[in-house]
Amino acid sequence: MNHSVNAPLAGQAPYPRLLAPLDLGFTQLKNRVLMGSMHTGLEDGRDLSRLAAYFRERAEGGVGLMVTGGFAPNIAGWAKPFAGTLSTSGAARRHRVVTAAVHAAGGKIALQILHTGRYAYHPLAVAPTALKSPISPFKPFELSSRGVERQIRAFVNCAAKAREAGYDGVEIMGSEGYFINQFLSAYTNHRADEWGGDYSNRMRLPLEIVARTREAVGTDFIIIYRLSMIDLIPGGSTWDEVVTLGKAVAQGGASIINTGIGWHEARVPTIATSVPRAAFAGITQKMKREFVAAGIRTPLVTSNRINTPEVAEQLLADGFADMVSMARPLLADAEFVKKAAAGQADQINTCIACNQACLDHIFKNRLTSCLVNPRACHETELIYRPSPKRRKVAVVGAGPAGLTAATLLAERGHAVQLFDAASEIGGQLNMAKRVPGKEEFNEMIRYLRRRVEVTGVQLHLGTTVQATDLGEFDDIIVATGVIPRDPHIAGQDHPMVLSYIDVLRHRKPVGKRVAIIGAGGIGFDVAESLVTGDHSTTLDLPAWQTEWGVTDPELATGGLRPDGPAASPPERLVTLLQRKEGKLGDGLGKTTGWIHRAALKMKQVKMISGVNYERIADEGLLVTYGEKRENPTWIACDNIVLCAGQLPLRTLADELQAQGKKVHLIGGALEAGELDAKRAIDQAARLAASI
Repeated sequence: MNHSVNAPLAGQAPYPRLLAPLDLGFTQLKNRVLMGSMHTGLEDGRDLSRLAAYFRERAEGGVGLMVTGGFAPNIAGWAKPFAGTLSTSGAARRHRVVTAAVHAAGGKIALQILHTGRYAYHPLAVAPTALKSPISPFKPFELSSRGVERQIRAFVNCAAKAREAGYDGVEIMGSEGYFINQFLSAYTNHRADEWGGDYSNRMRLPLEIVARTREAVGTDFIIIYRLSMIDLIPGGSTWDEVVTLGKAVAQGGASIINTGIGWHEARVPTIATSVPRAAFAGITQKMKREFVAAGIRTPLVTSNRINTPEVAEQLLADGFADMVSMARPLLADAEFVKKAAAGQADQINTCIACNQACLDHIFKNRLTSCLVNPRACHETELIYRPSPKRRKVAVVGAGPAGLTAATLLAERGHAVQLFDAASEIGGQLNMAKRVPGKEEFNEMIRYLRRRVEVTGVQLHLGTTVQATDLGEFDDIIVATGVIPRDPHIAGQDHPMVLSYIDVLRHRKPVGKRVAIIGAGGIGFDVAESLVTGDHSTTLDLPAWQTEWGVTDPELATGGLRPDGPAASPPERLVTLLQRKEGKLGDGLGKTTGWIHRAALKMKQVKMISGVNYERIADEGLLVTYGEKRENPTWIACDNIVLCAGQLPLRTLADELQAQGKKVHLIGGALEAGELDAKRAIDQAARLAASI
């Protein structure tokens, strides 16, 4: 499946299918871009003014239709205690600040009705059957027949209140393993009454919700139904069941059918950066063929890992869907659609699907933002105003922090010169982009390079700056990054020893047996590079599907291969080690760490914790275990790679401060830790907004 298209030629209308209007009969969407639902944390509480500002910017950016993060229809449906809920006229009045802001900007917005069922993080959870989910600590209460009826009425009431609040529609969340999904699957529905048993009974819940909602809100209100088209769990819905439900929902009152992919408890990555672009679009295409054959004209939306207008345009051109859902790409750049329409796709701040500031934050009960755009969800506090006074600013270091600071300062009107000793911009990103599954970092570098050009930053590459060179500047920002930490292991000067820089940046030869010292993010990156080799499954959809055990849902229930995942053999035999006891990669992203661990396990990487590094010699790496340094063991290897952490590179900053100069330290130069681009970019943006 090839989703690459060329950018429009001069004189051509850019992305004619993506930017074409969509007629729903009673209303028209100005383009085929759906901003998919994302919970941000701005939905919670009584004051929704920050949520209004967030959506206003995306409406001004040209999105055809936006969907809010999930709002519960009642307390039982809460994602967590006191989560966003819409069930009263008082709540509807509070929501009007959101809908008014969107409509003033020329946009349309739907409210997502999300009932979490057994996924709820509170003790009042309800479900079709009292089965605890693997991702929640609470066992739900099994609903009685009257209880089911109360939940249906709550959905309908929520939709009516959404209309009262001024929303253009609602999205009924019927996927990702939430409440409605739990009724649909025999895996979670063990009932023997009218809401359980065969599929005609199990599908009654969504059909009742859609039909009664349409009756309550009238014919001139958008109803999106989020249909789980591939569950990716054992015991999930069959393809025949999915098609049956899709057709019934479309004919029963839904205006649009949106694609949902995988339950939250599925052990298959669905939106991480290692997932190929548009990996699941073929599922929507299968449903579209079913709709066409049945004469059903209800528009279908495809979703997941679609992050450029080129990919979106090609999907529509090839008939995969009628609309494209992009959620996180609109976090990364609120003006995504506007830039695409203006022929400025090269200026789009592309979502790299890292999850670090969006999903990871939400699952830690923190406010969402975006690694590449820290202004996301902070629109009312992080503001880049034109500077009243033009200052001369030197930025030393063209990594993500330095590039962000330099370009934002130039955009605000300052005269900025950016220096780096390297021959290319990007700093540590130039290593990250070479890790299999992290190819999206190329887009980050592309965007930042274009930003330097557009904002007029004077770039000096291959330039080592001395403190004496910076006397003419009003402000000096040091973003010189990090240097590898010296682990002080006896024999570490042995020829078999390499640094992570040797491996990732300089591509030095590495033998077949490798020991990696340090199991943080860099250690995992090096391990994935060494076991994967040059063939990244992120760029090879069939290989990725085989690796994770995904198949056509028409061939296997839930879309899981009966024989399970089947990764290709590892390129090398790797042992990954860490000093501290406990799980390796414990500091990796909350929503992606399990993916990295699973990928290395499939590649037979041996993971060992609680080791002491005694010495390196021709025999390999000598380790002992525990505080008493017991059980000395030689790990035979051809190479040892040091990934033992980093230290701030502050030589220039120290020299400047010794001369009495005021210096702003950002990124790794301020705090090394793991290579944390999220923290570095956020620091840079906030500093640039303040100078």
